[in-house]
Amino acid sequence: MAPLTIFVASYADSIYTLSFDPVPSTGSPTLNLLARTIVGHRPSWIAFHPSDKSLVYTGLEQADGEVAAIKYGRGGTVEGEVVARAKSGGADPCHLLVAEDELIIGNYSSGTIATLPISTSAPYILSPHPWTLSMPFEHVGRNKTRQSSSHPHQVILNPLNQTEKELLVPDLGTDKVWRLTKRSDGKWSIRDHIDFEAGSGPRHVAARGNTLYTLLELTLKLAVHTFPPLPATPTPLTSLFTLSALPIPDTMSAAEILLPEPNASFPETFIYTSNRNDPHSEGDTIAIFSLATGEGQPELVNEVRTGLIHVRGMVFGGDEDKYLVVGGAEGGGVKVFERIDGGKGLQEIAKLGEDVVGRPTGFLWY
Repeated sequence: MAPLTIFVASYADSIYTLSFDPVPSTGSPTLNLLARTIVGHRPSWIAFHPSDKSLVYTGLEQADGEVAAIKYGRGGTVEGEVVARAKSGGADPCHLLVAEDELIIGNYSSGTIATLPISTSAPYILSPHPWTLSMPFEHVGRNKTRQSSSHPHQVILNPLNQTEKELLVPDLGTDKVWRLTKRSDGKWSIRDHIDFEAGSGPRHVAARGNTLYTLLELTLKLAVHTFPPLPATPTPLTSLFTLSALPIPDTMSAAEILLPEPNASFPETFIYTSNRNDPHSEGDTIAIFSLATGEGQPELVNEVRTGLIHVRGMVFGGDEDKYLVVGGAEGGGVKVFERIDGGKGLQEIAKLGEDVVGRPTGFLWY
């Protein structure tokens, strides 16, 4: 098996290119740095163009938010080249969705969604002027420090809506997940929303079958809803903690939720969520939930200590999503885990120190 390439977003100034070899000719699996592409302040989220994986978009988390397009493979090099920049339409762009001809941006601090027209050829970003939509905000939330305004934390297409494009936007500041569809003029507008427990802070979502799973950052819970097509209203089914050791320290929060497709090697469906800022000496945990008893009934079946501090991002990759790359934004570097026990467990097999990859926050498998 040929080595796999991993791109790493960061809270530093760079996007890193790593090589992961799961079956080297001698010894154990290896993880090595291939290149470092300096982009700017905190390129914390990265996403491929859907029809050209050599083209990667990122957002720079800063008050005067920016997005950048990076092209890889020019002249046979492994280092990327920044080929376009534009304003993000707000402050601290923390999440991007790349469609064929549209870049959709979630600006965390300004509470705005923005779009830019894009292309797979120069100039890559076709206009310097983003279209923006301010998300509604009615009052300061229960968590006054984190919920003083709208905070969109993810922009993702609803994979269950087969009749029209629907954008899901978890909003940590308003305790809602917004549901957006396109108007006749091609612009996004709010159609509906899902309410969550006050002070819970929806961060990221995943969907499967007829069910929506929402990771609540501030209360470290996994919330489950039925998820019928618009205009029907979702029904809450259950909510459970993403760790078993209670009470939860005030410093902790949840970060990422992954729901890989079942396959021949891993036929059972599991949900994986990350917790961060755990004071435990063995670092943050990844919680593993089984859906063996049904889509709407996740069960916490395992908690894996990572040895990482502030696990913000993680992504499955490799054949049949066998490997999970994880980073500690505040310590521990980057690690690759292998799924074991049918997906119920994770085993560390390779790592790269924080002295090599600074403050990793997000990943792509190339």
